[in-house]
Amino acid sequence: MSKKKIAVLIGSLRKESYNRKVANQLIDLASESLELEIVEIGQLPHYNEDLEQDVPKEYTEFREKIKSFDGFLFVTPEYNRLVSGVLKNAFDVGSRPYGQSVWGGKPGGVVSVSMSAIGGFGANHAVRQSMVFLNVYMMQQPEAYIGAAHTLFDDSGNLTNDSTREFLKNYIDAYETWVNKF
Repeated sequence: MSKKKIAVLIGSLRKESYNRKVANQLIDLASESLELEIVEIGQLPHYNEDLEQDVPKEYTEFREKIKSFDGFLFVTPEYNRLVSGVLKNAFDVGSRPYGQSVWGGKPGGVVSVSMSAIGGFGANHAVRQSMVFLNVYMMQQPEAYIGAAHTLFDDSGNLTNDSTREFLKNYIDAYETWVNKF
């Protein structure tokens, strides 16, 4: 099988984000058949259709970059039971102008990461809801809700929980199988 290029979009901008730490773990645990790359989204101006008259270079660069990937992996925190504004903005920028979405027809997966016990359940499903409209084929199982994230890493950012590492390995292996169906 050929190597698949996967964009990893992280919905948290915080330097020591648990979401970024989980994303990095997934990248480390992935097989060589997946080439996972974090695509930064914090630089994107808030989507505004008026900006399509004189498109910001950040929009153009992001859209071109996203087009080059074979699939997507979204790692999201939960803010007020929804996806973060920065991740939603990336969805919007990539889906416009209307009829020219860069998302459609590719496989996706979502991992939600939260300090709460329910692991970002609301955000996970909000991502899935957006992806239905954007025509991204989301992996159904296994679902990934990483709760109590603040207890999983040491001061150097290393994952210290073996059962979480095993879960993430199983998740990324299932995701690889999903991506290879496309």
